[in-house]
Amino acid sequence: VCTPMAGSGSDGTEDSDSSAEREQTNSSESDGNMVKRQRLTRASTRLSQSSQDLKRAVDHDESPPLTPTGNAPSSESELDISSPNASHDESQAKDQTSRDSDKDLSHRPKRRRCHETYNFNMKCPTPGCNSLGHLTGKHERHFAVSGCPLYHNLSADECKVKAISRDKQEEEMKAQEESNSRHATRHQTPTSKQSRYKEQVNEMRKGRNSGLQKEQKEKHMEHRQTHGNTREPLLENITSDYDLELFRKAQARASEDLEKLRIQGQITEGSNMIKTILFGRYELDTWYHSPYPEEYARLGRLYVCEFCLKYMKSQTILRRHMAKCVWKHPPGDEVYRKGAISVFEVDGKKNKIYCQNLCLLAKLFLDHKTLYYDVEPFLFYVMTDADNTGCHLVGYFSKEKNSFLNYNVSCILTMPQYMRQGFGKMLIDFSYLLSKVEEKVGSPERPLSDLGLISYRSYWKEVLLRYMYNFQGKEISIKEISQETAVNPVDIVSTLQSLQMLKYWKGKHLVLKRQDLIDEWKAKEIKRGNSNKTIDPTSLKWTPPKGT
Repeated sequence: VCTPMAGSGSDGTEDSDSSAEREQTNSSESDGNMVKRQRLTRASTRLSQSSQDLKRAVDHDESPPLTPTGNAPSSESELDISSPNASHDESQAKDQTSRDSDKDLSHRPKRRRCHETYNFNMKCPTPGCNSLGHLTGKHERHFAVSGCPLYHNLSADECKVKAISRDKQEEEMKAQEESNSRHATRHQTPTSKQSRYKEQVNEMRKGRNSGLQKEQKEKHMEHRQTHGNTREPLLENITSDYDLELFRKAQARASEDLEKLRIQGQITEGSNMIKTILFGRYELDTWYHSPYPEEYARLGRLYVCEFCLKYMKSQTILRRHMAKCVWKHPPGDEVYRKGAISVFEVDGKKNKIYCQNLCLLAKLFLDHKTLYYDVEPFLFYVMTDADNTGCHLVGYFSKEKNSFLNYNVSCILTMPQYMRQGFGKMLIDFSYLLSKVEEKVGSPERPLSDLGLISYRSYWKEVLLRYMYNFQGKEISIKEISQETAVNPVDIVSTLQSLQMLKYWKGKHLVLKRQDLIDEWKAKEIKRGNSNKTIDPTSLKWTPPKGT
């Protein structure tokens, strides 16, 4: 009997077959691992691409990737984010995840790569408007009255044409400014081109007060009766074409700023903002957002007591409050009175609630105001107009009790119903009168609002021209002007430069006495007559608070 050798015969065949099977199994396992690694690599590549796309979208203010339902993803899981560095034990789960992500990505809508996100369920509130076009001419849709071409009596195409024209003008002005800055000398006089342009503007403005003709008045009245408050009044022929174009530019710029805030998410079409307030016998449209409590802000309309400044939710609550409100004038000390005009000094520490309500009210009409509740370090000077029902709020200004920079005004406001009547200059004049009594030189705190800057420039111009008119000497000093008028020397210099009365010649600054400007100011003074819109220093009964 022969015994087969180890590793030979049938057993050897079986061993070779099993080894072949093991090699095939190992190769299949290696192929499977290769496929898995390729799938993981593809998943990692997709992840890196999606993360890069998401980062680019955030950097360029693009909309985030949408989920299969069409909504923005609410969590990271909806973005199909998986780690490329998964362990070998989790390879099966990651492989399944990658296959599921392939299915999800195949059904996802394409990512929108625009700079604006629109809610197409929103509509412009203007009757008859389809929400197409924008006042700026740079957007395809709008959802607010501020950007509605139809409300402004324009078409979308007209807005686009005006936008192209404005861009060209801005480019020309920018090029001109760059050219002037390269060739500028100190206090350079206006060029011949600038002088001609100024003459053209003055010529265009001459006929602005000619008034409307009969046919134009009928057209305006018909437009008002047809559309009411749903359209902007017709503005043609009311003022000069130059001023009307400036107003249109300002409207477009304001609308563009609002659109940027909306795109950034700082405001939304349905945001809580008080649109109107009922204040005394006036209904006032607000200009800016004010941080009233949310339960009041979301109403859109607020009812304010004109004496104690308490705000309420309804007409009924206001009527009941007025029946029992004992206030007829602001709290504090009356420091000035002439005729019906009075000024009350209110301490923010003693009358905290009143001053906070006053600040909240003022923020509805001021853009740069940031003080609302921390009112204790401030004094408030409230101007009122008295009649048989009480002292009605005209405006106010606040000042720090201890200002290291000698600011005589921190915040100043004239109520909209009293604007363009001289009360703004009265408030400014009163603030400088207090500085004279304190024997200090004052200046308003920056930044000033647009209307505040216009009012202060006008006041400084009037003060300087009055001083020049009464000045009889040969040499004039900015320091002497500052000491007599209490106006800061920096404000005096800037005003003289704007009036082209300050020149730099042979190493010295010279103040020119322009008789044409002085005569023009004097003619306006005579035409104005004895107006009661002036501050009488003899009517002030005030001593500076201790510690100031």
